[in-house]
Amino acid sequence: MTVVVSALALCSCDADDGAPPRPSEGQGVVAPGKPGEEARTLTADEAREETVADTPNSADYSYVQRMIHHHQQALVMTGLAEEHAGSPSVRRLAARISAGQKPEIEAMRGWLKSNDGDERAAHDHTVMPGMATEAQLARLRAARGAEFDRLFLDLMIVHHQGALTMATEALTDGNNVRVEEMATDVAAQQAAEIDRMRSLRT
Repeated sequence: MTVVVSALALCSCDADDGAPPRPSEGQGVVAPGKPGEEARTLTADEAREETVADTPNSADYSYVQRMIHHHQQALVMTGLAEEHAGSPSVRRLAARISAGQKPEIEAMRGWLKSNDGDERAAHDHTVMPGMATEAQLARLRAARGAEFDRLFLDLMIVHHQGALTMATEALTDGNNVRVEEMATDVAAQQAAEIDRMRSLRT
């Protein structure tokens, strides 16, 4: 969680040793809440503890590892749209999804590398919400035109809804600020894309 020090706590009048200013014990520190939560006022000691407590926990690692695989399946699905989709709107949507998720995968891989993710046991990816089954992917590969469009939109809406579930879990249970930022970005982008896909189904 990011901790924001209030203006009154930015400096100490007797700090003349060149050390970074620290809030005195009697000054308040404002800590923004997680999405849907109110900000809190902490003591200086509590603020220091929360600033240090940004160490990734198991929920952070699980989210990043799982979301990489979740995004990879989305790229498989969007890759079929260029040749199989009947609607130009569906092709454009698929291209936007692909363009958005490729850099997200790279960012998540970079986070794992920076946080010793290779040393963590891989999660069971079969239980991720929203993932299409092999039978569903086979149907999508065989579909063409309007049939492909309908199936693609149906599968991708469910896939995105699964990503929203995973992002919400990360925001609730995770501890690392960078993972929180990535989960927030995923949730915002995919919620908007769900609305777009629903409009294309009508």
